[in-house]
Amino acid sequence: MPTNPGSPEVQSHSSRSGLQSLPTRKIRVLGVPLDMGASRRGVDMGPSAMRVAGLEARLEALGHKVTDGGNIRVEIPETQASGSDSARYLKPIAEICTRTADAVLKALEEGMTPLVLGGDHSLAAGSISGVAEFYRRQGQKIGVLWIDAHSDINTPDTSPSGNVHGMPLAALLGLGPEELSNIFGYSPKIAPENTVLIGVRDIDAAERANIKRAGVAEVYTMRDIDERGMRTVMEEALRAAGRGTVGYHVSLDMDWIDPEDAPGVGTPVRGGATYREAHLAMEILADHGRLLSFEIVEVNPVIDEHNRTADLAVELACSAFGKKIL
Repeated sequence: MPTNPGSPEVQSHSSRSGLQSLPTRKIRVLGVPLDMGASRRGVDMGPSAMRVAGLEARLEALGHKVTDGGNIRVEIPETQASGSDSARYLKPIAEICTRTADAVLKALEEGMTPLVLGGDHSLAAGSISGVAEFYRRQGQKIGVLWIDAHSDINTPDTSPSGNVHGMPLAALLGLGPEELSNIFGYSPKIAPENTVLIGVRDIDAAERANIKRAGVAEVYTMRDIDERGMRTVMEEALRAAGRGTVGYHVSLDMDWIDPEDAPGVGTPVRGGATYREAHLAMEILADHGRLLSFEIVEVNPVIDEHNRTADLAVELACSAFGKKIL
């Protein structure tokens, strides 16, 4: 078993221009068409939209070997009991997250880099649990870059909406809910000092308290990006996520990007990252070479324009996996 499948195999691969030498990876795509974590429906079609946008072919054009592992089995809300209003559909979401964790763990055991397509952001409680478990078995820990307009660090006690897609980071940091926190039988999955929030701009009052309670040290708001620039923010974020870890998982919510460029998202918030800022962030991430796993969530084709948001999601994945301008 490889000790670090997240590290790319360095193989020479010439681009069409003949100017690039890219590290190549074995990537396994996993769809999680989860649509129970939010009030607005439609993100269950996100994995299909990104596949239609040519994800596999565009990654293979960079020299990577891509296999599609299909979709995790996901029930639809109409067949499930919604449960408590403080955390609607928590039980079925936890079951889906457990399946997701198992699939991600299996991909890593087989030497693949997991690329997870969502679905709403609650799936991250599963995907990141799978990555954390793989490296925990080797006595190592992971960092997390949470790139999102929202901090997703609510609990059933603090959530004003009861939407579970606002809770996965809290679960991973050990704040609960227990059904999501205790996948694989232990909690927390990640350390607050290696957890970095990037681009947040819509945080509930109770979430501010939860961020302090969890001890998350590195939180970069859109103001930080405005004042200090994306390069400075990303370099600092990668240092924090990488300090004492084997590498990092990147959880990219497409609502991080301004709705002008990414209109088809579950919960759009004005004032997000620009098209070029988003690409720069992914390019810097690729330069550092310590990406273990990657996920893109909250693409909602129902409110998108001609699949623009899914297409941008695929572009950003390509940048994260090494595509360069020159």
